Amino acid sequence: MTRSVELVLSLVAAALFALPAALVAIAVRLTSPGPVLYWSERVGRDNRTFLMPKFRTMRVGTPALASHLLARPDSVLTPIGSLLRRTSLDELPQIWSIVRSDMALVGPRPALFNQDDLISLRTSAGVHRLKPGITGWAQIEGRDAVSIAEKVELDRYYLEHRSLSLDLQILARTVLKLFGDSRVSH
Repeated sequence: MTRSVELVLSLVAAALFALPAALVAIAVRLTSPGPVLYWSERVGRDNRTFLMPKFRTMRVGTPALASHLLARPDSVLTPIGSLLRRTSLDELPQIWSIVRSDMALVGPRPALFNQDDLISLRTSAGVHRLKPGITGWAQIEGRDAVSIAEKVELDRYYLEHRSLSLDLQILARTVLKLFGDSRVSH
């Protein structure tokens, strides 16, 4: 997908999701102390780090680890954190990262700065050359239900087969997943 198309789509999405984003921001503010946004240090194209905004779903002071590495992830979620994650509403601020050109609409999800195993495997597979995306092939083919090695293989598949057609398929399947169509899962 070209940068100009991505930018236009991002600005349209920002306009469409402005009201829901404002409501989420108010809900985050009212249900837990701390900032509305969490700026997560992520690894982008060519393994450069950048700060990616998300609506805060965890309590202030939670270690910057992948959720599955926390001893009891549910214990650090804010009162609405689980809902925001389940509906992916916490991801809305990432439109800013697309506008800044740190991210794309479609690509491998950006790794946390300390996910050395994922970063290393992606680098070996050449996936690090891609701009990370809000959604990607690995997200629609398993999300967090697949191992890191399987995720990298899905990311490699995307690298080798990326096209406008595949990007549009990924975007369509992402929308279907967000609205609960179980037929898009494998």
